[in-house]
Amino acid sequence: MSAIVCGKRPFFEELSTSPISASPPVAKKLRCSSTSPVRISPFANPPPASAPIDQLRAVFPNMDKQLLEKALEESGNDLDSAIKSLNELRLGHVDGNSSTVPLSNTATSDKYATIENSSVHANTPRNGAEWVELFVNEMMNATSVDDARSRAMRMLESLEKSIKERSGGEAAQNLHKENTVLKEQIEVLLRENTILKRAVAIQHERQKDYDENTQEVQHLKQLLMVHQEQLRTLQVNNYALTMHLKQAQEGNSIPGRFHPDVF
Repeated sequence: MSAIVCGKRPFFEELSTSPISASPPVAKKLRCSSTSPVRISPFANPPPASAPIDQLRAVFPNMDKQLLEKALEESGNDLDSAIKSLNELRLGHVDGNSSTVPLSNTATSDKYATIENSSVHANTPRNGAEWVELFVNEMMNATSVDDARSRAMRMLESLEKSIKERSGGEAAQNLHKENTVLKEQIEVLLRENTILKRAVAIQHERQKDYDENTQEVQHLKQLLMVHQEQLRTLQVNNYALTMHLKQAQEGNSIPGRFHPDVF
């Protein structure tokens, strides 16, 4: 049992120390060899651990490598702090308040603000699966219940704001479409109104002509009645004159003519 313990101790000490000190102290080796036989443990030479930058790239595959390096450098090569800072950075970008995202200090945000705007924008969740993945990562990186609660609150606020922005964009698009349709309908109504005005004007002219023609017809009828009355009067006068002429002829004797009854 002591051999196994002695075989494992260098592994844990190797993780806690720098890569240069890859073997345990000589005194510990001698102490272990004096109490138990030396056994070769499979953990004596563990495979080298992956670099922190590679682990960050595995957690944030879509982020820019320069941004990851800056976050790791500002956190003092502390992987947990770097992951926490990057998660808060991404959440802060979703909220639209990237200036309030807490990193190690304010100078860090000023150094790579341009990188933040270019790379974090691509990591904004766009569907339910990405939101679920982000939520799981946040819960895994939470250090306590209060931290998990605050992370969940921030994520819910971010999700709510994202939904509002999308719904607002859709509402704006629908409003624009409705305005376009209304403009087209107004243009059609204006054309129809112009045609109707022209038709009304033409009808008014026709009505005016009809009224003038009607008045002229009435005037002609009146003239006709007057002429008919004059004609009737003239006819009566002519008949009277004819009768007078006949009577005058019968009452006067003409010389050189004799009464036919005498002879």
